Amino acid sequence: MIQEKYSSDTENRIIKAARKVFIKNGLSGTRMQNIANEAKINKALLHYYFRSKEKLFDAVFKYAFFKFVPKIEEILNSEKSIFEKIELIAEQYIGALMRNQFIPLFVLHEINRNPKRLYELMQQVGITPVKLVEQIQQEIKKGNIINIRPEQLIINLLSLCVFPIAGRPLLQRVFFHNDKRQYQQFLESRKKEVPQFVINSIKVK
Repeated sequence: MIQEKYSSDTENRIIKAARKVFIKNGLSGTRMQNIANEAKINKALLHYYFRSKEKLFDAVFKYAFFKFVPKIEEILNSEKSIFEKIELIAEQYIGALMRNQFIPLFVLHEINRNPKRLYELMQQVGITPVKLVEQIQQEIKKGNIINIRPEQLIINLLSLCVFPIAGRPLLQRVFFHNDKRQYQQFLESRKKEVPQFVINSIKVK
């Protein structure tokens, strides 16, 4: 397992500041000076740790990526039933995204900017759907779940987990009058609602 570690409090402060500025301004709208100001350091010190805005963005992305990788890897490679995996993936994925709500923005940006790099990162840490795909196919043959393409099932599950986090600025206003506490409770409830919905949709009655 690869882990991203930073050797000083300054680096951690820079990462935290960059995350905040990137979310607010996006990659193209962010200047190194903005990040230095947010981290309360001078620009020369910022360049000492991270030579360019792109390198800093990469560092923030890796920080975000490794926040939820370990548990998902463990679930995918476990011997648990398909229904247990669906429940655990939803719980872990939504939980991690609730704690780090900037992750979808960074992941979506990286998917469009450099999908090959993201794929290689997933391979390095053992995140692969192969075992889950095989398990889905076996459960179909056993007659335990409906005949569904594995990639459809997996993407449905992930989409149901991610979209309410990525779409929070709009959905919170539309459905909850911009009440942050109510929306947070709604997200918490999805840890149970999402797997129940998915399992009910594929389980042979």
